[in-house]
Amino acid sequence: MNKPEKGNLLIAEPSIIGDISFNRAVILLADHNDLGSVGFILNKPLDYNLKDLIEDTESEFPVYNGGPVEQDNLYFIHKSPELIPDSIEISNGIFWGGDFTVVLDLINEEKISSEDIRFFLGYSGWDEKQLDTELKSNAWLVSENIYSKEIISKSCVTFWREKMLELGGDYSIWSNAPENPSYN
Repeated sequence: MNKPEKGNLLIAEPSIIGDISFNRAVILLADHNDLGSVGFILNKPLDYNLKDLIEDTESEFPVYNGGPVEQDNLYFIHKSPELIPDSIEISNGIFWGGDFTVVLDLINEEKISSEDIRFFLGYSGWDEKQLDTELKSNAWLVSENIYSKEIISKSCVTFWREKMLELGGDYSIWSNAPENPSYN
């Protein structure tokens, strides 16, 4: 698969070593059109919980680094559109955003779990044709999201490694390489 679509995964090529934001990243494309692309890094948890960022909750839901753009803003994806009004469907039962007041109430009332929603500080963004240029330079692999809405609860720490093993061939070798090659 070469042409990205909303709902696809972008998998960082092993050659993106040294890029602090995207080294070993797996990104869910939340939007992709002629004007640009938006996505969220799925496999880079931060050292924060939701309660560290939001006063109105004691929730220890993890927060992830969504990307280098607007890292002072909190974003979320979820699989509960029937509970969260104003959500935008990404694809395959995954939704982006919605009424945050309702989300906080659902979390505080324990009507939604961390298996249903994922929070991000910042997002990954590309201007018009920027992602196409990066794809042509072999910075990313495009993959179908075979996990559908279960991607929200997918293992985060080993996700890139798992994708390298799935791709096989030379990518399998990269799955066991240290994150920083100077450690080798």
